[in-house]
Amino acid sequence: MERLQKAIAASGYTSRRKAEDLIAAGRVKVNGEVISELGFKVKKGDIIMIDDKALKGENKVYYVFYKPKGCICSLSDELGRSTVIDYFPEVEERIYPVGRLDYDTTGVLLMSNDGEFANLMMHPSSHLEKVYEVSVSGLVQGETLHKLEKGVYLEGTKTLPCKIKVTHKDIEHKTTILMIKLVEGKNRQVKKMFEAMGHKVKRLHRLQVGTINLKGLTPGHYRLLKPQEVKELKTMAMAKKTSGKKR
Repeated sequence: MERLQKAIAASGYTSRRKAEDLIAAGRVKVNGEVISELGFKVKKGDIIMIDDKALKGENKVYYVFYKPKGCICSLSDELGRSTVIDYFPEVEERIYPVGRLDYDTTGVLLMSNDGEFANLMMHPSSHLEKVYEVSVSGLVQGETLHKLEKGVYLEGTKTLPCKIKVTHKDIEHKTTILMIKLVEGKNRQVKKMFEAMGHKVKRLHRLQVGTINLKGLTPGHYRLLKPQEVKELKTMAMAKKTSGKKR
């Protein structure tokens, strides 16, 4: 048995939060009875209806998308800006972004209609490794790198240890390009980390999430993940990462 809002979200109809709103509004029936209790549980075989239409489960799909600059990680935007979903006009399933990348950030973004998969990928305890290429203003010194790798305090919480490598220093324009590998995904974390050390991020590009990279893709394009790739992501996310504590 599982909670009603979870079953609705798992079907791909909408998010769990919006499913709760539907339940509270009295728009959901189970076996013909209106359900307004958020803790209500359903079992296999129960007939769930929303606005008197039977809920049908969708096939679970998983994509890797090369997010271009200038679009937001949302299904719609009140300001009329481009959204990531605009790049999937031919996909019938109701997919949504798994996690977020800023408007001006590019690179790997997972997309799916599997709520459980999304929650697993985004859960703080999953410690799913992510790799970024970041360009910052100023010439980053070794002492700064050491502090960032050990962890810095952001809004009262210390970041987990990470790995950083300088790939290029532009002395003339006072710019540093680095590769950073971390196992967290807090809101705007990479930008906040460098800004906390006095280096403004000029460009941020996510190269990899777990084992998934952008090979064969160009900005604005995507591909379906293979079943083995989805399995590997789930395995990595569920595994307890202890290496960060040992460093």
